Amino acid sequence: MNESQKDKILKLKSSGRSYKEIASALSISEGTVKSFFSRKRLKSDENNNVCKNCGVTLEKSSRSNVRKFCSNLCRYKWWRKNTENNRKCVKINVCKNCSKKFGSYDNKDRKYCSHECYIADRFKKQEREIRL
Repeated sequence: MNESQKDKILKLKSSGRSYKEIASALSISEGTVKSFFSRKRLKSDENNNVCKNCGVTLEKSSRSNVRKFCSNLCRYKWWRKNTENNRKCVKINVCKNCSKKFGSYDNKDRKYCSHECYIADRFKKQEREIRL
């Protein structure tokens, strides 16, 4: 891929074209366009080498992956702060014991709203079986 193609790719993408449309317009594969943007993004991230949580400048990693956080603690804090209300896979279920509605993140098979409800329902069943 030459420089003029790279410039055209950037211009087409800024005008709102999809990867597929760009690829067909320049007669190159869609994978080439995607990998170009992937490499371009990684290079631009190297310039912004600061922790996403606290803003501390990060040392360059010896690994090929670009570091985003200065420590695991910062990573945990950032994820807690930024994913609490952004979970899209929350399923609404009804508790088998107390019939209360509860949300379950990405677990459609969950039956109880809490461990206490699970224990209460389990031992109620055992008591009923003993009586019979």
